[in-house]
Amino acid sequence: MDWSPGCWRSLPIEQQPCYEDGEALGRVLTRVRALPPLVVPGEIDTLRGRLAQAGKGQAFLLQGGDCAERFADCTRTAIEAKLKILMQMSLVLTWGARMPVVRVARMAGQYAKPRSQSTEQVNGQALPVYRGDSINDIAPHPEARRAQPERLLEAYYRSAATLNFARALLDGGFADLHHPDHWDLGFVRCGDQRAVYNDLIERMLDAVNFVESTGAAGNESLRTVELFSSHEALLLPYEEALTVSVDGRWYNLGAHMLWIGERTRQLDGAHVAYARGIENPVGIKIGPSMTPDALLMLLEAVEPANRPGRVVLITRMGADAAASRLPPLIAAAARAGRAEAWACDPMHGNTVTTPQGVKTRRFHQILSELETTFDAHQAAGSVLAGVHFELTGDDVTECTGGPQELSDADLSRHYQTHCDPRLNYAQSLEMAFRLAHRLRQHRLSRG
Repeated sequence: MDWSPGCWRSLPIEQQPCYEDGEALGRVLTRVRALPPLVVPGEIDTLRGRLAQAGKGQAFLLQGGDCAERFADCTRTAIEAKLKILMQMSLVLTWGARMPVVRVARMAGQYAKPRSQSTEQVNGQALPVYRGDSINDIAPHPEARRAQPERLLEAYYRSAATLNFARALLDGGFADLHHPDHWDLGFVRCGDQRAVYNDLIERMLDAVNFVESTGAAGNESLRTVELFSSHEALLLPYEEALTVSVDGRWYNLGAHMLWIGERTRQLDGAHVAYARGIENPVGIKIGPSMTPDALLMLLEAVEPANRPGRVVLITRMGADAAASRLPPLIAAAARAGRAEAWACDPMHGNTVTTPQGVKTRRFHQILSELETTFDAHQAAGSVLAGVHFELTGDDVTECTGGPQELSDADLSRHYQTHCDPRLNYAQSLEMAFRLAHRLRQHRLSRG
């Protein structure tokens, strides 16, 4: 394949910031190229294998994290909270599905976001829109909103610090199943739910003790877990700078997995051309406008070799559209013999704005799309290989509903996101319980 990391440069490109000083950008990218990789090729290959298993129904993908990371959130407490919610959710899913859970965090690099408009009105002034901390600042004045190349270096260093701490936590026993207190986020307010969760933990610990009583004491799989990083491959100059050739294969060593968004998956566009040549698993967000023919052309463009584990189709239809728009796509991919794994992002298609102008998502709609997607795959004899959530381990009030029964009036209490609303820790764990119940039902139905 005639491909290089810069092949995208001559093609149409969307969602890019306008840098005033091209030479300054070039100097920053030169420095990024010289820095150590954030991940290594062997880890990327391992994730490819895990996702191939998920596509066959032998594992389940849990991908989640912030809508957009903030530099200010690169702290011990914030990173621990994100890891706790992912670990606890994966514990619940593993118990329900009785299969390995592939944990992929939207973390250590998710510092840029596509936006619907290039400008916005703030206090009567037209300003460039905030595009994420790797590009500009949220502060509402012109200088802060200017795209600053130096922020790409800051994004690299924050990503490195996040990964370093996350790895240290996991290597140090943060996910050790012998310490259930490590998993307790104090989310359970309902007595019935608390009993269910405590019962699950007790049964899990009983299972661990049983395994060890058979002579498997010291098994590292009981103490630590795999965790992979991911972010949207949005800023292609930065992604190119992190792409290197290893034994004749090209790897983006800035993350284990990348994805292309709904706004940047143009068939003849720069992002698709870039994604075609890297060995990393690539997610592709698929919305309700996608047609079967367009899907097959897109898959051929990104992954003509049809290798399992290379592409994850992340559907984001919306609760009202999933039942009608998803089945034809599943059928088309099956007829073509495609090997992609399917995942559900029930967040992005269910964003609404309250009468007060606050962007939110309704828990019941998120759950509805997830259930509908499960049903569509089951009816087609297909496999839903995973889920993709925007979530946080903090007690934010950005989505309504869930176990705390949050209403629109609650949103102002602790609304922190500057981009899209996230599930808080209580809502995330409730979602995990619902998912586990569905996975358990499917497991039992297959005998």
